Amino acid sequence: MIGYYAHHHGSGHVTRATSIAAALDEPVTVLSSSRRPAHSEVEWITLPLDTDDSDTEAPSDHTAGGIVHWAPVGVRGLTDRMAAIADWIARERPSVFVVDVSVEVVLFVRLLGVKVTVMAMPGERTDDPHQLAYRAATTIIAPWSQGFYDPSWLHPYSSKTWYVGAISRFDGRPKEPLPAEPTVLVLGGAGGTSLTTADIAAAHTANPHYHWRAAGLDEASWMDDVWPALCSATVVVTHAGQNAIADCACAGGSAVVVPQQRPFHEQHATARALEAAGAAVLAPQWPSPQDWAALLPRARALDTRAWDRLRPTRAALRAAQALVDTANR
Repeated sequence: MIGYYAHHHGSGHVTRATSIAAALDEPVTVLSSSRRPAHSEVEWITLPLDTDDSDTEAPSDHTAGGIVHWAPVGVRGLTDRMAAIADWIARERPSVFVVDVSVEVVLFVRLLGVKVTVMAMPGERTDDPHQLAYRAATTIIAPWSQGFYDPSWLHPYSSKTWYVGAISRFDGRPKEPLPAEPTVLVLGGAGGTSLTTADIAAAHTANPHYHWRAAGLDEASWMDDVWPALCSATVVVTHAGQNAIADCACAGGSAVVVPQQRPFHEQHATARALEAAGAAVLAPQWPSPQDWAALLPRARALDTRAWDRLRPTRAALRAAQALVDTANR
């Protein structure tokens, strides 16, 4: 049995969990405060949120003296969450437990005497809590290729790090045909975005020879299956979240990446790596309507084979092999 903690912010951690679970022959249980997505039938335990909405006071000592990111004193949701994890581990005795991502869960599970595999994240992860989690990990999975992104803070853990490639649930799915009409697809995401429909409307007005459409920008544009739209876009404009980038790598089309503000500068680190690899054009912030006239042709001129540097093909299978290796070691 393999346990898998998936963080509830956005949908990326959960989607990655279900992709890896589908590649495993061994039973997997996902533990998350998010609901199980409709596309998966993996065993699921819904955890309490690690907050307490009934309290109006600021949480007390939430970093435990600076060694973790979120462990406030006296928050019932956190206590109940950890108790649920401990109860499942005591009952199921997993061979390995994946954490994607939480420093606190890494340390807690390891102290319960269970092997822990930590999912690495891009950005500046040099702070004490992250480094403590990487030190405690039995293995680390980096969901990108080392040739694409090789952060120096992972080098001390090279002997236990698996660079498996960009993990997408669309890996292996046949590509959809391109339409005759030039199309720009703007990807939002469940993790939040600063874009609005007015931004896209202004870009469309200044560049009317493209058909502009959005996916996941708001509830009205949300798509449960974005693959046909992703494949049929002449240019994809995307944030730099890991799942969005993995999906773009599978589709292999032209892209402009506009990183969003995230903790530890994770999206900016990914966007810079994409630009260096020649896989996408980097726009540090949402461009003005007039700037798209130059950006879109630049994106279309890129060699889309550069996406192969992220190794999206069979990445979930390599992650699954890392877990089997950890369990059997």
